[in-house]
Amino acid sequence: MGTALIYDEEMTKYKLLWVDPACKIEVPERLSVSYEALVRTGLSDRCVSVPPREASDAEILLVHSEEYLEGVKKTPHMTLEDLKEFTLQYGDVYFHPNIYHCAKLAAGSALQLVDSVMTGKVRNGMALVRPPGHHSMRSAASGFCVFNNVAIAARYAKQKHGAERVLIVDWDIHHGQGVQYCFEDDPSVLYFSWHRYERQKFWPNLRESDYDSVGKGSGAGFNVNVPWNEVGMENSDYLSVFCHVLLPVAYEFCPDLVLVCAGFDSAIGDPEGEMCATPDIFAHLTHLLMNLAGGKLCAVLEGGYNLTSLAQSVCQTVQTLLGDPLPQLANLRSPCESALESLQCVRSVQRRYWSILKHAADSATTDVSNKRIKLAKAEEEKAETAEDERSQEEKVWPEPAERLRPPVCSASVLPDDAACPDGLKRLVSSKDLGPLLVSRIRNRSMEDAGDADGVATFSRLYTLIEKMRTNEIGNGVALVPDVAAAVECVVQDLGSDLVSRVLVVCVGKEELNYATADGKMLVVQISGEDKEEQKGKYYIPVCLKKGCGDTVGFIQAVFGLLLPLGYEYDPGLVLLVRMPGSGVGDCMWQQLIGLLKGFAKGHTLVLMQTNDGACMGPTASALLGHPAPPLQELLTPLPDDGGALERMRERLQADWKMLQTTVSSGNGETAKS
Repeated sequence: MGTALIYDEEMTKYKLLWVDPACKIEVPERLSVSYEALVRTGLSDRCVSVPPREASDAEILLVHSEEYLEGVKKTPHMTLEDLKEFTLQYGDVYFHPNIYHCAKLAAGSALQLVDSVMTGKVRNGMALVRPPGHHSMRSAASGFCVFNNVAIAARYAKQKHGAERVLIVDWDIHHGQGVQYCFEDDPSVLYFSWHRYERQKFWPNLRESDYDSVGKGSGAGFNVNVPWNEVGMENSDYLSVFCHVLLPVAYEFCPDLVLVCAGFDSAIGDPEGEMCATPDIFAHLTHLLMNLAGGKLCAVLEGGYNLTSLAQSVCQTVQTLLGDPLPQLANLRSPCESALESLQCVRSVQRRYWSILKHAADSATTDVSNKRIKLAKAEEEKAETAEDERSQEEKVWPEPAERLRPPVCSASVLPDDAACPDGLKRLVSSKDLGPLLVSRIRNRSMEDAGDADGVATFSRLYTLIEKMRTNEIGNGVALVPDVAAAVECVVQDLGSDLVSRVLVVCVGKEELNYATADGKMLVVQISGEDKEEQKGKYYIPVCLKKGCGDTVGFIQAVFGLLLPLGYEYDPGLVLLVRMPGSGVGDCMWQQLIGLLKGFAKGHTLVLMQTNDGACMGPTASALLGHPAPPLQELLTPLPDDGGALERMRERLQADWKMLQTTVSSGNGETAKS
């Protein structure tokens, strides 16, 4: 299984034939520079090339009316004046004699990608298409879009491949109103969109683009809008919405297929978006979606009008689909106040429909509405005085760092009599630890191993960590006789020599409070027991009343606490510890490993007890990059731990700004339900 790439130069062969300031940014080079960047970086050669095809009339009619299709069919034979007149029926779009052919290719490319992914020929993929699609409606072209490529693909996946639930994630900076209208009463399609809105002042200027448009009838709750009411949103804002809204809802929805309206006008430098999120954020957004639907993800190009950031963002997305280590996102900070306002409003309105959000703060009991009015007035004044200073085309950002694949993906440190799973390299050699380190290790309690065996095991662990640091090995797993002693040895003796910041994630009962005030370690422990009150900023005990086997509570803790903490902490190594009898299920365990690989350039070390060898198969599968099985258990009601986790998140956000989901109430405190 690989990553599909669909591209055809034919889709560059149309352009604007008259003067139209609104449409002049939609140029053929959008497609060509994206593909050339993939060729130049060698990414296209690593993909499975899938030829495009034209969508049939029947496939287009899955979404569009026959009258509209027949109208578009006539455009190849129109004169220039006829094309202009035909275009005037619609908004912010243009037609060309070749655009009908290209629009059929764009929609057909999305369907080819769905076929390849749903039949297992590839794991995932991206279609570089033009014209884009998410604005086009049943009987109208709109916003450079002729046929709604992703909406057609969703209906096609349901009809041909039997997909029962389809998730559409639209990270384009414009609201995909065509997708929303298509599925607003359909509970089998969950549509998520963030978009520049500015309280209805930004195109397409629709009241139904706001956060309280949640769908209609049986589709209520299956439309999630996150309006950006200011420009300049950064990586922190995007990640916060994913962690606190999209991922919890998407995992509860449990899709069979993920479709991405991959518009990169939400990246820095784009004249339409005017946002400040860097291209490498799309590596992380893609990664966070890749363990849904068993890894079946199809990204289809939408907008993107700064040719530099567009090409970089496309490369970041494709490289992540290929499974390469993710770039580190340094210096993340608190979401801005406007983003927090939108985040709180979305969570408040969606809590009625999604059990995993039912403990979210209710904006109806706060002064958020008044705050919206005050912010709007402030934004208007700021816009009037600073309009000439907001040119994003002058923004400068660094070239995304090279993402190097380590020669060895995954390695293992195992007892001699333990079988090594396929795909893992067994680490047998080790380096000399030096007498001082050997002495410290021998002083550790290792109940089931003699000094010689213990020193040999930890020597290999040290070697494994060192090879991760130098990127010779991506990640690894170790079976040890005494996991508690091994953790203590790694965090206090081995890791401290090599890595400046270690994120320790412990699943299970035994307390591992090795955190220090200097922040060299952040310990997050998830268990079914009440631990002592938090001891400082860097030790965070999370108690689930039903234990780690409670999948709903566990995943809520991961999205609401662990992921935001990890992103803000930015570790150089992730140490994932599975305590004996932790109770965590294999599916949840694989999901956890996959999500944690987004940190520290994928350098994750898993420690497990020797007698826990039955979990080696799922662990190896996740470390090697195979998608985790879906968490069907999330369809069950949320347990009572939800309220406790929300209160804990509120308490911690004074130290950890990425945990914030509410605006200030005006007296220095956050609004609460």
